[in-house]
Amino acid sequence: MNAPTDGDGAGTSVANHPAGPGDPAGPAEALDAELRAACARVARVPTLLVACDYDGTLAPIVEDPTRAVPLPEAVAALRALAALPQTTVAVISGRALRDLAALSRLPSEVHLVGSHGSEFDVGFVDALAPDLQQLRGELVETLSGLVRRRPGVRLEVKPASVAVHLRSAEPEVSRLVLESIRTGPATWPGVNVTQGKEVIELSVITTNKGLAVDALRTQLSASAVVFLGDDVTDEFAFAQLHGPDLGIKVGAGESRAHHHVSGPVDAVRLLGLLLHYRRQWLFGERSVPIERHSMLANGRTVALVTPDARVSWLCHPRPDSSALFADLLGGPTAGHFTVTPERGGLPLGQRYLPGTMTVETRWSGLTITDWLDTHPTDGDVDGHALNVSDNQGTALIRVLTGTARAKVEFAPRPEFGQLPIRLQPLGDGLLVLGSSEPIALYSPGIEWDIVADGGNEVARATVDLSAIGGSTVLELRLGTANLDPHPVDADKRQVIAEQDSQEWASELRLPIRAREAVLRSALTLRGLCHQPTGAILAAATSSLPEELGGVRNWDYRYCWLRDAAMTARVLVDLGSVEEADKLLGWTMRVIESTGGHPERLHPLYAVDGNELGAEAVIDTLPGYAGSRPVRVGNAANRQVQLDVFGPVADLIAAVVDHRGLRADDIAVMGAMVEAVERRWHEPDHGLWEARLPPRHHVYSKVMCWLTVDRAIHLGEKHGMPIKPGWRELRDTIAQNVLAHGWHDEVGAYTVAYGDRDLDASSLWIGLSGLLADDDPRFLSTVLAIEAELRSGATVYRYLWDDGLPGREGGFHICTAWLIEAYLRTGRTTEAEELFEQMLDCAGPTGLLPEQYDPEAERGLGNHPQAYSHLGLIRCALLLDQAR
Repeated sequence: MNAPTDGDGAGTSVANHPAGPGDPAGPAEALDAELRAACARVARVPTLLVACDYDGTLAPIVEDPTRAVPLPEAVAALRALAALPQTTVAVISGRALRDLAALSRLPSEVHLVGSHGSEFDVGFVDALAPDLQQLRGELVETLSGLVRRRPGVRLEVKPASVAVHLRSAEPEVSRLVLESIRTGPATWPGVNVTQGKEVIELSVITTNKGLAVDALRTQLSASAVVFLGDDVTDEFAFAQLHGPDLGIKVGAGESRAHHHVSGPVDAVRLLGLLLHYRRQWLFGERSVPIERHSMLANGRTVALVTPDARVSWLCHPRPDSSALFADLLGGPTAGHFTVTPERGGLPLGQRYLPGTMTVETRWSGLTITDWLDTHPTDGDVDGHALNVSDNQGTALIRVLTGTARAKVEFAPRPEFGQLPIRLQPLGDGLLVLGSSEPIALYSPGIEWDIVADGGNEVARATVDLSAIGGSTVLELRLGTANLDPHPVDADKRQVIAEQDSQEWASELRLPIRAREAVLRSALTLRGLCHQPTGAILAAATSSLPEELGGVRNWDYRYCWLRDAAMTARVLVDLGSVEEADKLLGWTMRVIESTGGHPERLHPLYAVDGNELGAEAVIDTLPGYAGSRPVRVGNAANRQVQLDVFGPVADLIAAVVDHRGLRADDIAVMGAMVEAVERRWHEPDHGLWEARLPPRHHVYSKVMCWLTVDRAIHLGEKHGMPIKPGWRELRDTIAQNVLAHGWHDEVGAYTVAYGDRDLDASSLWIGLSGLLADDDPRFLSTVLAIEAELRSGATVYRYLWDDGLPGREGGFHICTAWLIEAYLRTGRTTEAEELFEQMLDCAGPTGLLPEQYDPEAERGLGNHPQAYSHLGLIRCALLLDQAR
């Protein structure tokens, strides 16, 4: 039986129990497809406000208005929505705020707004001006007289208004009361009238639910609003919705709302579906562990593939360009390229083909082979075009073999999903329209179904491999719209691409210890090298979190002088000098761009050697596992990091030892020493790039010493000219850091002069050779860092307050430093044990991200990380030497 409450809702009965909040199965079946799609779209905005009416929306209409309690599932859904980050929930009711709070018993996370938006807090009436309080009193007195002895009429006095409820009155009584109000107090100056279903409300202030929604929107800076309501008064809120907002009318009748649902049960279903989509967008639909991603590379860019063959990351035209596929950071709506068996199921396994960057993913009856190739961008396709040159673009090649039926979904989303695109079937494939770069998917024999997806399009197809000879090729060509067949078939192109990698690998001097892990690390480091420029990436990705759900998310797709030099150095140790020579050429060009003033070098540059733009946030992406913000660029670009000269000098010394001295080596080494001469005595921001004031970092001073030491080494061993003051400069820096970097109370070299805090980078006081391996000060520093910063299989870089919330994982590079320190101090058994634990942290295809969480036992940070792999290689080489 339908009965009145306070005039806030239309009557409906609860015939069925709604599905639980967050369970999409029940809601999805009950709501139409258009509403579900609209719900999915609005769930993806950065900051969401969910607001709804109470009676007739959250609470079914009942006979006694004092017993109108919300559906339990509605409370659960609102509580869960309110607990989500960047999501605010409000209930805006015609009831007085005190009554709404007492009756609904909604959790404190849900904001309550009473009296159609005139009450935002319980003490609101005290804020009324004296003249408004007097007017309200006159309204109460007059309306009390008008409704006296009128059966079925109820008066509700609110802090700023008086509501007259007529639902239970006979029609004639209702008509007489309404007429007396409309011709009487409703005409008074300063009185605002709101007419609802069998209710009329007279207020002393101008307010309605639309104004309340606007006030909340402004206060919260909401990107979009979802509003659900059933009453005439809710039309004010619907009228204020615009842009990505979504309005849902609960019940029948004309409305300005975008959609209708039948009653409170379906309203709860909608809230549950919104919760499902919002959670999915915020925290990731799958959140594949970071270390389980495999990297593809072709010397021009990189891509990541999940264990089930979804291409979740690919930037174009360079690895530091915008992403075409950013599923890794934004879910499917940010772009992906997926192939799976039609029957579903998890793959049997994934591996790299030996000595290559080709990834093979296997199911029973289906194998997907992925690699990055090059292709011409100027239309000149011949055998020579397979070589990397200026007129080459990237080709992602996916070969499907087997007997199964495979489902393919192609959803390119240029500019991190911020550009709307269209897909045009043409000839033997698809063209991507709307991107600033030409993009084509060559897919002969495949019939695509193009469907809309939130303002974009996605192409879907089912491929029956047994019906087409057991194999087909999908070739995504970036930088060209050419859909003509390539003159060289895919099998031969794969052989050519893999032969280059295998020949390079065959020339390496690999250690016996962890030989396969070292080879995979070496191939990974080579994959991070940008062949056209010589730059080397610090990592393949941006914004993979150092803490799940946290804000420590940085963009590492650039060339840090320090990281790149350390990467090239370890490849030299394995016998490959080409990468070092190219990097040193890149470095010299960057120095020339400073006007020949190496002391002005920035810590990092884009791969083309240009300075980075300002660090920016893409707030339309939820981040990996809800870790926001997603950043592009890196503010560390403007920091002072005086340690960068040391790794470059160390690289030059290693290269010259390997192949002899050249004029360019002398020029770059001289520039590094010159920079140290001018700036070594200054404070800096340090290698960890903490966004704090500069300090005199121990590691930075040690690297300045190392720069001069390596220059002197080249003079003494290879005849490089040494300036008269270099030896004195080396001694001065050494005396300075040894005296001021030591902390007597801590009994170790700490992070910076005068600071008590330990830092793993201080191990370089001995790793650099500045202190002898058996020096008591080095031994004491190793013990102190082991005690405070090692946790199981990993070593934290520091535990001091860096000004950012949250806590990061341990750094694989710091683990490698401690392993080397163990070896230098005679603790070979501990070094071997920790190295084996480090190997166990790698993903199934042998890749390592930046960090490791020893408690959750999973990887963190950008992936794969050059630091981690160069550390692994260096440790394996040193362990070989030790044995």
